[in-house]
Amino acid sequence: MLPVIYSDEFLQHDNGRFHPEKPERLTAIVNALNAAPWADKIEWQQPTPLETRPVMPLLQQIHDQHYIDLVEKIARRGGGMLDGDTRVSARSYDIALLAVSAWLDGIDRVLATNNPAFVLARPPGHHAERSRGMGFCLFSNAAIAAYYALEKPGIEKVAILDWDVHHGNGTQDIVEKDARIAYCSLHQFPCYPGTGQASERGFHNNVLNIPISPGSTLADYQPMFEEKVMPFFKEFQPDLLIVSAGYDANADDPLASVALEPQDYGVFTQYCLQVTRRILLGLEGGYDLNALAKSVVATIKTCLT
Repeated sequence: MLPVIYSDEFLQHDNGRFHPEKPERLTAIVNALNAAPWADKIEWQQPTPLETRPVMPLLQQIHDQHYIDLVEKIARRGGGMLDGDTRVSARSYDIALLAVSAWLDGIDRVLATNNPAFVLARPPGHHAERSRGMGFCLFSNAAIAAYYALEKPGIEKVAILDWDVHHGNGTQDIVEKDARIAYCSLHQFPCYPGTGQASERGFHNNVLNIPISPGSTLADYQPMFEEKVMPFFKEFQPDLLIVSAGYDANADDPLASVALEPQDYGVFTQYCLQVTRRILLGLEGGYDLNALAKSVVATIKTCLT
């Protein structure tokens, strides 16, 4: 069984009719997972309600209070824009907090079972920096989950792999000064948000950025995994691996120019399983609904084998 933490409430974060980060992303994935021949091996789990899990103390460790207050203020007045493409709707603040809770539930499940779990939540998080949201992201889910895990017994080092096609500038901004966290990103360059050069190594040599050229395929990614990603993580020896699982490097995705196929994410997942079976995967980008759904299916299928 593989836990998938999901709630229909995540559909209520509303970016507007024509925005690529839309609720249909989740419904496409849910439908594809329910149609999979191994659907009975998925354990659907609701995220812990905010009344039961107080996420605010941890959120305040990661994000500046004035930024948290800003997101809440915009939501409470009915919605508005953080920047040109990052919207806060009336329910976005509460839904973003519930997404954080879902990522923390994922950590709990991984540590309880020593096996992978998948967080199917939105809004995404890897572009959210300490003091600002951007790139469709409100709160930095993966970084928050990493710090939550470090509070758990026996977890002294956490690795984050970000295979979204866009560099996770927010995650790096938050973790690069902490020697207990290693961050690795493979991302198209040049591309939004313009960060993630290979020369950025973190404050403890704990950051590995791997720029990927437009048009790259699995044949270009595999040497990067084998020659760079795997040695980086094996030297670090994490007690837990968090994956910012974005699926916008697919050839059919409208927001980037890398040429992966959905089944390639199964190969990525196999590499992760060589690092540890303690893996929390959480949804980031991916905007072609068919490619997105097939990619998540490939990821979870690999975790089940």
